[in-house]
Amino acid sequence: MASTSATVVGSTGLVGAAILNHLLTDSSVTSVSTITRRPFSFTINDPSKLHAITEPNSDTWPSSLPGLLTSPSSTVFFSALGTTRSTAGSIDAQRKIDYDLNLALASAAKSAGVKTYVLISVTGADSSSRFAYFAIKGKLEDDVAALGFEKCVVVRPGLILGDREKPRLVEVPFRMLVSLVSWVNADWGNHAGQSCTMIAKAAIRAGMEEGVWEGRKTVDGKNGGKVWYMAMGEIVELGK
Repeated sequence: MASTSATVVGSTGLVGAAILNHLLTDSSVTSVSTITRRPFSFTINDPSKLHAITEPNSDTWPSSLPGLLTSPSSTVFFSALGTTRSTAGSIDAQRKIDYDLNLALASAAKSAGVKTYVLISVTGADSSSRFAYFAIKGKLEDDVAALGFEKCVVVRPGLILGDREKPRLVEVPFRMLVSLVSWVNADWGNHAGQSCTMIAKAAIRAGMEEGVWEGRKTVDGKNGGKVWYMAMGEIVELGK
């Protein structure tokens, strides 16, 4: 891999933190930029390569992003940004983060010259879904894919496994089920839920390794570029 720089948003969350720290330990990555609402609550690998801005008001992020992207110049943009309805307070408030802010940041990244965009989405995302969460995720997928990045990767994990700062009670029974399935057959378990580390590794490889695109099923973006919708099996393959 050629040396590159990258930007990550959503880097205080489970998958975003894993992406950030994996990038910081990657010898081919010269620098990593990020913008967060709050300081990191975990240990940062090689902070000498990190250019971080803490800004509690995320409404200002799209206008701040161009400067973050160009100093130093980022060629790959990773978004693991997202929230939950319970954290946001309402589905409308969740939409402002999961869709509005994500799309504004993706648009700013495209305008700043970013070539490759990687979005952490979810299996089942569909803009026509009758379930608000999946409809929001699907609409975001549709609209970022239409921005015309040279490469756009939409990563669609199943249940995301890992230790969250704030456990999501709704996930508890599903985690128990995945644990049971994994006990019976590890491969089955991997295809039901993927660890944050596995997802991060797959996302980074798709964003930075030219070779992993060979033979993949991609579609043409509405305004140019190639779009790869990465399914759970591909996450397992690339993230091991």
